[in-house]
Amino acid sequence: MTTVAVTGHMDLTATTVPLVQEELRTLLRAHQGELVGVTCLARGSDTLFAEAVVEAGGRLVVVLPSRDYRQAKVKPDHAPAFDRLAAAADVVTLPYDTANREAYEAANGELLKRADRLVAVWDGAPPSGKGGGTADTVEQARSAGIPVDVVWPNGARRGA
Repeated sequence: MTTVAVTGHMDLTATTVPLVQEELRTLLRAHQGELVGVTCLARGSDTLFAEAVVEAGGRLVVVLPSRDYRQAKVKPDHAPAFDRLAAAADVVTLPYDTANREAYEAANGELLKRADRLVAVWDGAPPSGKGGGTADTVEQARSAGIPVDVVWPNGARRGA
């Protein structure tokens, strides 16, 4: 059984989504039948990863940063996918009342604690200095000796 966690950008452009989907499918195919995918199920990369895990027949684990995450952070256009994937997953809710930077950092730590590998849908930009972002999670994984697979296909862009 291989446990793969994800970190990644939320603001992928519409033309980037299918590029990332295809690369995630290819990457996860190697673990088909023995895959556990761990995600915070944020919009963008996390959701694309979760869909690819389910498609590959893997087991999905969703780590929610706080008790209010669904109500406070999941926008109406993302809610159907969030609810569908969360219903198909083992959901772990961290003991934070409010979705904030501290809760996000703890959630990223929980992802890495569970992971054999990390998939990073990441453009390679350095950490923002705020903490809890994609680059921060990649740095933490590498420091912990967790292998990181960077997914950023040719033509991928952030923006919308």
